[in-house]
Amino acid sequence: MNIARVLVRGPYSCTVVARSACTQQSLANNTKPVSFWSQQQQLLGGSSVNGANFCSYQKDFLSVLTPSSLLPSSCQSRGLCSSSNLRMPVSAYSAEERGISNTQSYKVFIKDDTGPISPFHDIPLVANNQPKTFHVVIEIPRWTNPKMEIDTKSPLNPIVQDTKKGKLRFVANSFPHHGYIWNYGAFPQTWENPHHTDPNTGEKGDNDPVDICEIGGRVAKRGDVLEVKVLGILALVDDGETDWKILVIDVTDPKADKLNSLEDVEKEMPGFLNATREWFRIYKMPDGKPENEFAFKGEFKDALFAHKIIEETHVYWKQLVGLSEQSVDGGELETGSVTVDGADKRISRKEAAKIFNSTEEFECGPPVDPSIDTWYYTHLK
Repeated sequence: MNIARVLVRGPYSCTVVARSACTQQSLANNTKPVSFWSQQQQLLGGSSVNGANFCSYQKDFLSVLTPSSLLPSSCQSRGLCSSSNLRMPVSAYSAEERGISNTQSYKVFIKDDTGPISPFHDIPLVANNQPKTFHVVIEIPRWTNPKMEIDTKSPLNPIVQDTKKGKLRFVANSFPHHGYIWNYGAFPQTWENPHHTDPNTGEKGDNDPVDICEIGGRVAKRGDVLEVKVLGILALVDDGETDWKILVIDVTDPKADKLNSLEDVEKEMPGFLNATREWFRIYKMPDGKPENEFAFKGEFKDALFAHKIIEETHVYWKQLVGLSEQSVDGGELETGSVTVDGADKRISRKEAAKIFNSTEEFECGPPVDPSIDTWYYTHLK
């Protein structure tokens, strides 16, 4: 495959990246197929730029990296994979978007090298035993507002946008923050058991995988699977439920070698721990809810404590899917897995492909209301 590189100068500059087989709707990392440029001839002064002729093909055509200002407004959303099959930092996995963006049909499926799998059940929790590292799944990239989450009640548990009263949910911007201030996601193969009252918080689990805040410098993509090390934990009590928030960093991050404890985080990223606690305290206040509360008076606990919570919730997950002698009723949770040997409920590769193929191919949907960028000052009044 030949790679063409052409610099287009001027206000509509772009770079020709490569020939790639993709569909008319492929937008990987803000990439538009060349056919898009046939619609922009008036802007670019023709279909030839710096001697490069742009022409579309049915299956194989040049793709160009465009400034976001030239993309349809409905696709100018940070964090979209926007790819038919996006590879990620942990190379064993990929993410694929399906459905129409900014609608309830939109989903992000996780795949291994064979096909679709469940990010809740099929990705191993532990990435490396020595040193101890874990896998996490990114649901919400930093600085974005859509409240994305692993759908624990649907087959294959794709990432979807949460809804309330039939409307898509977005986190409000409490000044001075915009969206989430970390890459936010969850540990696979963990479960905060709603039948168990945690002695640390006095509350039962929230019925979800354990949440993580990845604090590295890279803005991740929706559906990224990362290998991380654990730095500490915050015990949030959210609407009367235990909702652990575990601080982690991608092992490939430039700061990873320097960050091994909460003290290191405070030294290398002064103020970040306080900002994290404050974000969780106030983030629901613009919606008219009271500030959130914490166990331990809001004090972060260290990595050793966090490891214990991870191990405990992994045991609960085993009970949930039938890998333990003691089983737990998951209620409406979808516990089917593709690759977990010994689990009570298995989804065959054929069934997984059928579930995936029953969804629509990805396409850009309606634009998001610009009001999601509004700053709120409720917590300061």
